[in-house]
Amino acid sequence: MNHFRHPMDLDPFASALDAVMADIAISVQLPPGLHAKAGGRYEAIRDYAERPGSPLNGRILRFYPQGSMAIDATTSTRGTDDEYDLDIVAALDLDPQSDPDAVLDLLYRSLEGYPTSQKVERQTRCVTVRYADRMHVDVTPAVRLGYGAERVSHIFHAHPDQPASKHFHVPMNAYGFAEWYQARTPLERRFAAAFNKRLHEAYGMEVRADAEVDEILDQVPIIVKAVATVALQLLKRHRNVAYAGVKGRIPPSVMLSCFAGHASQPGLPLTDMVIRLARAVASSLRAASNRRERIKVVNPVHTDDCFTDRWPENLAQQDDYAAKLTDLADGLAWIKQHGSSLEDIQDWLRERFGSHVVSTSVRRFNDRTGRAVQSGLHAYTPRGGLYVPSRPALVGVGAVAAAAPVSASSHTFRGGRRW
Repeated sequence: MNHFRHPMDLDPFASALDAVMADIAISVQLPPGLHAKAGGRYEAIRDYAERPGSPLNGRILRFYPQGSMAIDATTSTRGTDDEYDLDIVAALDLDPQSDPDAVLDLLYRSLEGYPTSQKVERQTRCVTVRYADRMHVDVTPAVRLGYGAERVSHIFHAHPDQPASKHFHVPMNAYGFAEWYQARTPLERRFAAAFNKRLHEAYGMEVRADAEVDEILDQVPIIVKAVATVALQLLKRHRNVAYAGVKGRIPPSVMLSCFAGHASQPGLPLTDMVIRLARAVASSLRAASNRRERIKVVNPVHTDDCFTDRWPENLAQQDDYAAKLTDLADGLAWIKQHGSSLEDIQDWLRERFGSHVVSTSVRRFNDRTGRAVQSGLHAYTPRGGLYVPSRPALVGVGAVAAAAPVSASSHTFRGGRRW
C-alpha cells in the first residue's frame, strides 16, 4: 500500500479553518455504523437477487462497489443531512448487446419484494433499493465486453417512458476508475488517523485520546485516508446545497471525483486542497465555455466512459457552476489570507454547506477546544496566544485560534470582502 507521511508529522488540523472544514466533512460523512452496515446490505441484496427462482439465479458473476463508496467519498444526498446513496455494480452473465430495457427489467424482477426494503424502484440505468434508515442502494446491471481492461463493461440506458429507439448501451469501467483514484490518493497516515479519530468520536465511538498515529490506525476502521477525498466530500456537499432546490441533473459526482484524483497533492492542508480542487473544476468549465463547448470529462483508464454525458445540458449550466466554485475558492482564500472571526463567517459557511451542518461543526470545534483547555492541552496561536473557547475563534492566517475577541462590526465577512 502506498503511504504518505506528512512533513515533520504536523497536526493536519492545526489551523482552526482546517479544523472547522474537517468537522463539516464529518457531519455529512457516512457514519461508521452505516458504513459497516452497507457492506452487509451489498451481500444481502446479492443473495436475494440470485435466490432459487430468481430471474438472475446463476447469472450474477460478482457485485462490487462503484462511485463514492468505492473511493471512500460518500456524503449525504442532495437536500438532506442524513440520507445516503450507495452504488453497486451487478456484473451479469449476459450478452453485452442485450436489450437495455430487458436487462433492467430482469434486475428489477430479481429484486422486487426484497425484505426490509421500503421500496424497490426501476430507474433509467439502475434499480434502487430503499431502506427505512434513509439509506438507499442503486444496483446497476453491467455486462463485461470480453475484451480490453479488466471489467470494461456495458451498462444499460432505458427510460421506462421512452421508446426503444431511445435506449442504448453505455461504456463503463467503474472498477478501473476506482483503482486509478486510489493510486492517486495514497494513505496519508497522520491525516487519516486524525480525521478518522474525529469521525468516530463524533458518533460516540471511543478512541484513546493519547493514542499515537499507528495505534489510532489500528483502533478504528479507516473510512477516509487522503486529504483529496475529504476535499471532494466538501465540494460535493457545497454542490448539494447550491442545487438543493433545483430540478433536474446537477454536476455529477464522478466528474468531481475525477478532478480530485488529478488535483490530489498529499500533504496539502485541507482548506488549500478544497481551494485547489474548486479552482481546477471552475477553470476547466470556463475553458470549455470559451471554446463554446460543453465540458467533456472521461474515465482516465477507459476514455469511452464519459463522465459528463448527461450534464451539462448547455453552456449556461457550466458557467453557473464555475461561478459558484469560484465564489467558494475566493472566499476561503480570503479567510486564509486576512483572517476573520469564526462568529463572523458562520453565515457565509451556512450558505455554502448548510445551516444545520455548520452549526453542528462549530459546536464540535468549540467543545473540543474547550475540553483541551480544561485538560491542559492548550491550543496556541503561532504567536503564542492562548485560545479561549468563549471568545470568537480566529480562522485563517495560519492561526489555531484567537487570543482575544474580534469585533464583528470591523471584521464582518461578506463573500470574500470587508465592507
